[in-house]
Amino acid sequence: MFDAKKILNQFLAGQSGAPGGGMAGGGNLGGIAGGALAGGLMGLLTGTKTGRKIGKNALTYGGTALLGGLAYKAWNDWQNGKAVTPGSGSPGTGAPVFEPAPAGSAFLPPADQENAFNRGLLRAMIGAAKADGHIDAREQQRIFKHVNELSLDAEEKAFVMDELASPLDANAVAAAATSPETAVEIYAVSLIAIDPSGSAEQKYLSQLASRLNLEPELVAHIHANVDQATA
Repeated sequence: MFDAKKILNQFLAGQSGAPGGGMAGGGNLGGIAGGALAGGLMGLLTGTKTGRKIGKNALTYGGTALLGGLAYKAWNDWQNGKAVTPGSGSPGTGAPVFEPAPAGSAFLPPADQENAFNRGLLRAMIGAAKADGHIDAREQQRIFKHVNELSLDAEEKAFVMDELASPLDANAVAAAATSPETAVEIYAVSLIAIDPSGSAEQKYLSQLASRLNLEPELVAHIHANVDQATA
C-alpha cells in the first residue's frame, strides 16, 4: 500500500531505519534521507549542500508532526498580529518554540484524507527542490539511483521518480490545499526543502504563495518559524 507519510517522514527526518539517518545495510544517501535533510533534498537534486537541516531537537516531534507544528505556530502568530521576528530563537537548534497542531484542527486532515494530503506535501517538497530548473539526464540518473536505495516499495518509488521527472507546476502543487491552514503546510514544506536565497527559488516561492492565496505577512511568519527550526 502506498504510504505517503512514510516517504514524507524519510524526507523530513531521515527515518531510514538505521542510526544517523543512513540506510540499513550501510548506504548513506547524502541528502534525500541522509539524516534530517542533511544536504537537503536540493542537495540531492543539484549535488550541492545548499539545502536546510532540521535541528535535531525539533525532530523529536517527528517529521509530519514538526511540519504541522511549524505551520500551526506561524498561523497563530499571524492571526494574533504578532510581530515577525526573523532570526529569533536559536536558529538550527530546533528549539521547541511551537506545539503540535491540536487534534481535529484543519492542520490535521481526517484519516480518510491524510494519505492524499501527504502526497500533496511530497509533491510540494520535490517541486521546490526542482525550482532552480537544473536537472539534466545525468543528474536524473544519479537521483533515480539514490531513490532506488530508499526503503520504499515499487509504487512509492515510482511516485517519487515520476515527480522528479515531471515539469515543475506550482498550480498542481497548490491544488493539494484544502483549506488556508493546509496551504500554510504546503508552503512550509516547500520552504524546508530548499535554500530560498537563490533568485529562481525566490521566484518560485513567490509564485507558490500567490497560488496558495497566502498573505505576505503570513508568508513572513512561515519563513521566521522555519528559520528557527532549520539551519
